[in-house]
Amino acid sequence: MEQLPIVLGTGGVVLLSAVIAVRVSIRLGLPSLLLYLAIGVLIGEAGFGVEFDNPGLTQSLGLAALVMILTEGGLTTRWHAVKPGLGTGIALSTVGVGVSIAITGSALHWLLGLDWRMALLWGAVLASTDSAAVFSVLRTIGVGKRLVGTLELESGINDAPAYIAVVVLAEASVVDWTLPLLVVYELALGLGLGLLFGWVGALALRRAALPATGLYPLATVAVCVLAYSSGQLAHASGLLATYVAGVVLGNSRLPHRSDTLSFAEGLGWLAQIGLFVLLGLFASPTRLLDAVVPGLIAGAVVLVLSRPISVLIAALPFKVSWREQTFLAWAGLRGAVPIVLAMIPLSEGVPGAQRLVDAVFVLVIVLTLLQGATLAPLARKLGLDAGGEAKEIEVDSAPLDELGAELLQVRIQAGSKMHGVYLTELRLPEGSTISLVVRDGHGFTPQKTTRLQEQDQLLVVTTIAARDAAERRLRAVDRAGRLARWRGESGR
Repeated sequence: MEQLPIVLGTGGVVLLSAVIAVRVSIRLGLPSLLLYLAIGVLIGEAGFGVEFDNPGLTQSLGLAALVMILTEGGLTTRWHAVKPGLGTGIALSTVGVGVSIAITGSALHWLLGLDWRMALLWGAVLASTDSAAVFSVLRTIGVGKRLVGTLELESGINDAPAYIAVVVLAEASVVDWTLPLLVVYELALGLGLGLLFGWVGALALRRAALPATGLYPLATVAVCVLAYSSGQLAHASGLLATYVAGVVLGNSRLPHRSDTLSFAEGLGWLAQIGLFVLLGLFASPTRLLDAVVPGLIAGAVVLVLSRPISVLIAALPFKVSWREQTFLAWAGLRGAVPIVLAMIPLSEGVPGAQRLVDAVFVLVIVLTLLQGATLAPLARKLGLDAGGEAKEIEVDSAPLDELGAELLQVRIQAGSKMHGVYLTELRLPEGSTISLVVRDGHGFTPQKTTRLQEQDQLLVVTTIAARDAAERRLRAVDRAGRLARWRGESGR
């Protein structure tokens, strides 16, 4: 009890430092996980001297945090945004994972002299992209919704097959022709459980009459956690069940939906902060120095070989341009998930697992610095910047739910054909209107004669029924100007 104030005070300082780190990371254009890891390292043996070297506990807490992150990711995923990239996202998260494991494992077998099982274990650990990094970075760099949806879907799903492969390889199970059937079974059952829990949970929450508004977000998150535990107990993919349940719930007409999404977002941030600080605390800088060379070699293999080839093969059946494939290949962000997966063979006592964990730490740091800082410039270079495309913002206001309305934020980028268009020429559909224009840091209520300019920010209020039509009209004017309809531009 005497240590409780110190523990709580330390936790509060760490949490506040992590919150400040979010703002710093946004200014730098990097995932905040690097700063969280740095906080953990500072607290650890190389800084304040706190020693923590329990891989089993790290793995358990890491998976628990991952469940919360996937819950938040599923709840905030808009179905209409990921639907255009559904096929590509599923292919990347299944076929792409298999191809990545094979290529990475084969390359590291020859380059690092690893035996085949350990080499494939390295490939399985590195096959999964990180949902937290993807959700935090891609939603802020202004890429089109199709690409963002594809990558969000991939990062939400590919944890499941990568986790299955790591467990099979770490437990030294027999790898034969039945392994693909096992993977298909676990993924299919996980998908079914996720759909079931999401549908039943949404139905129950709509009919429930809970005594307090704050109970609805708790109940929603509890449904997703139950989906995970049920999936694991049924020997299915609990991670996939969690994400799918979150997607179903997040796209249902839940009571107090805005409160639920805000709560889930806060919970997701807390899970990310706790997970990355924990992993930084577990890391040993002295060991990491010895892992620099294998980590850089593995990172080069992933970046140059396995990721581009897996994207190319997975995207073959779909109409994905070379520009989009290039961006998809570069946007395979690694983060905490590979580190958590690497803890599985370490906790199982697999020989050489400590080297894998240390190398993954090095790889994550290097690739995050390299990819995170260059994603936005690459998108602009490839012409994939979404420009003035409508961007949904989070709204923490229950009356909007009751009115069936949503808020959209639009920024008119340089070169947009919306520049010079009068407000009346936008001709937004009935049920939507521009309520505020922010220009040069000052907001004002627009009039019919207001002429839009580059760098203006627009706040659009729209009913749910008119939302899609309003977005399409805004995109159409952004691309083709006031005569968009005459020029055949629909904004789709």
